[in-house]
Amino acid sequence: MRRFLGIIVFSVLFAITSSCNIDEVITDAQPPKILLDKQSGIYSVKQGDEIRIAPNYESADGADFRWTMDGEVISTRPSLNFYSDKTGKFYVTITVTTEAGSSSEEIRIDVTALEVPTISIISDKSLCIAVGSTLSLRTSVKATSLTTSVVWSLNGEEVAEGEVFDFEATTAGTYTIMATASNDDGSHSDSIEVEVRRKEDMPLLWEFDSTSYHTVVGRKLLIEPSATSHDSEVTYLWKVVGESEAAGSEPHLIFTAERAGEYQITATATLKKESGEVTLRHTFDVTVYEAGAFRRKRSESSKAEWNKVYEYTPAPGQFINELKTGGFDGTQTTPEAAIAYAEQRMSQCGSDGTPNPVWVSLGGFGGYIVVGFDHSIDNSGDYDLGVIGNSFNGSSEPGIVWVMQDENGNGLPDDTWYELAGSESGKSETTQNYAVTYYRPSGAGMPVQWTDNQGNSGQIDYLRTYHSQEYYYPLWIVQESYTLTGTCLKARNSDASGKGSYWVNAHYDWGYADNYSSIDRLSGDENANAEANANHFKISNAIDFEGEPIHLEFIDFVKVQCAVNAKSGWLGELSTEVFGFYDYNMER
Repeated sequence: MRRFLGIIVFSVLFAITSSCNIDEVITDAQPPKILLDKQSGIYSVKQGDEIRIAPNYESADGADFRWTMDGEVISTRPSLNFYSDKTGKFYVTITVTTEAGSSSEEIRIDVTALEVPTISIISDKSLCIAVGSTLSLRTSVKATSLTTSVVWSLNGEEVAEGEVFDFEATTAGTYTIMATASNDDGSHSDSIEVEVRRKEDMPLLWEFDSTSYHTVVGRKLLIEPSATSHDSEVTYLWKVVGESEAAGSEPHLIFTAERAGEYQITATATLKKESGEVTLRHTFDVTVYEAGAFRRKRSESSKAEWNKVYEYTPAPGQFINELKTGGFDGTQTTPEAAIAYAEQRMSQCGSDGTPNPVWVSLGGFGGYIVVGFDHSIDNSGDYDLGVIGNSFNGSSEPGIVWVMQDENGNGLPDDTWYELAGSESGKSETTQNYAVTYYRPSGAGMPVQWTDNQGNSGQIDYLRTYHSQEYYYPLWIVQESYTLTGTCLKARNSDASGKGSYWVNAHYDWGYADNYSSIDRLSGDENANAEANANHFKISNAIDFEGEPIHLEFIDFVKVQCAVNAKSGWLGELSTEVFGFYDYNMER
């Protein structure tokens, strides 16, 4: 009984000591309580914007408020106005203190980057067109999560909206065409200059990349302009100095010499205008050598493998500039550094010294690599050359193989390229002299836009899920655009799933690098692990620029060039990969 009474007394005393007596009314004092307006405690704001965080409070009369970050007090008000010009995650603690106690809550403020759009006009930056013509322009806009609009202006005056603008050249003059992309986070513009001239004042274009050429006795030499006006009223006249008859009357000349020696060729283009006659003149020096004059015979020290990379000019692609799988390190900002990169990849060895080359990507259509050997590779009439790729059943990314003979003996690949014919040569769906121009993106993370000489356009998609380099446009190409020309095969890739999840890059019969051929791989395995494996080629399959067979006793240089312009959904663009080259005559 005493024990029970003691417990009652203790309880009463405890109640008295934990209560307040206000005007003889007993009340319970509660510590403050913080009620965040976001249950997660995570807030988000754009870089440079301000966010106001205002929790609700209970039992907070006369409270002291302290907002702290990294140990420093940043506010003593009930609410917090937060601003940062830097992105990142910021952790802030709100502490509320009264006489009855304290309460704290930690919140996280995510400051995200502004999604300012980036826009590019898919065009050269300076153009000249004639009065009466129409210039159709298109833009590329970096995707954001915000609704973005595009406005076109002509010499500062808004004239159109949307991604496409047709400029009608009605009056001669100089025009600045600007496209501006805008959303709630900001805007970005790109512009080009267009000079509009009367047709009478349009310049006569007939330009050549070189005035000096060389060839071999009996072989056709093509002297072709790099730029021409394509005016039907222009007349052309080619003459070989010392010969009375005209050599040609087209914008280009096909020249064949029956004897070795030095030749000089003159060429004129004439256009009659209302204001008078306009004439352009060019003179070309051609050196003709005897066939086989500079053949380098194989010696005991000769190696089957390639010994030098002379050029590496890929098209834009997902592995170009890529810092992980692609093996770039950001220092490849010159052609020489790009060549060193390719040589290092293809000459790698294992720990035991055994060759273990790594692939080099050629990017999208037209990307190429040029290698040489320490000897001339003979034409045996059978397979002479091996090119290593990583094709497997269902994954072929064909590359055209070109060969060159060192016709002038200077040890450089500055002679005539001959295509090695494959199973698609001569077919109607195969396009000769196909040219694609790639344009530098105006912002990081943007796709690379392209146009071709067939009137088509498209883009090399930026696959941000798999790669993080800023651009697919090669770092060492300083021009704002560049053009790659070659033979284009009809694409055979397809979505086998019908849902975009399973793409198949079907093979071609024979004659292409990085191609799962049952004929020239000389192997029956399926290569399911995508290991390095070779396709083999015959020098006797060489054809000239007219598609006619040409006999080469030997070759000194090899070029592989990506031969398709296609992409396979999430896999990205089709891009030929090469691991190495070798003289197959020395392997047999």
